[in-house]
Amino acid sequence: MPRVPNRAVWLILPTYDEAANIEALVAAARRRLPGSARILVVDDSSPDGTGEIADRIAAADDSVRVLHRSAKLGLGPAYVAGFRAALDGGAELVAQMDADFSHDPADLPRLLAAAESADLVLGSRYVAGGGVADWGPMRRAISRGGSAYARAMLGVDVRDLTGGFKVFRRAVLEAIEPATIPSLGYAFQVETTYRALAAGFSVVEVPITFRDRRVGASKMTGAIVLEAALRVPAMRLARRRS
Repeated sequence: MPRVPNRAVWLILPTYDEAANIEALVAAARRRLPGSARILVVDDSSPDGTGEIADRIAAADDSVRVLHRSAKLGLGPAYVAGFRAALDGGAELVAQMDADFSHDPADLPRLLAAAESADLVLGSRYVAGGGVADWGPMRRAISRGGSAYARAMLGVDVRDLTGGFKVFRRAVLEAIEPATIPSLGYAFQVETTYRALAAGFSVVEVPITFRDRRVGASKMTGAIVLEAALRVPAMRLARRRS
């Protein structure tokens, strides 16, 4: 197993209707994280009881905490709330991942180890050794096309700009001010990486295999895709004006 940095690590898990996944995911992540790590579940008042399950887990495990939000307010704002709580809690490395097993908790040690020499680490589907499983041709094309579009519009070399499996050093989150990012959906992932690059931080991509969720429905919608398509050029324009 890669050597995980001896730093204060927090893992942020945003959830909405993940009752079928959250307990197993937290257990799997816990096995892969340093003993001192904290896991923060950020739940958007899931009607399926995800928040209540997370509360039960936290009651039995001091390393798990739960942040309840009043409604389904979007992925970006969920991460902003989680980042704020992690930094207030003294985090030095802040990891994020999906809560549906699309991201494999077994990859956490490799991403954390890469943070020894990089400011921002991305779990990447589109570098050598990475890939996607369980997707049909159309969804693969949309995903690759979205990353290629963002890469071309922003003029950066990162292969997987839309992925959500990341590890930030504290200094990155403090510098890029995620609370000022207006994106609600997956454009948030693009903008955090773009802001890190624009601020001069080092970014590395670690190959991962992304798998379709085990159970439950995808949160991807046409509105999320449209937001990303419109938000990416706005990022470039804002950068030119600054």
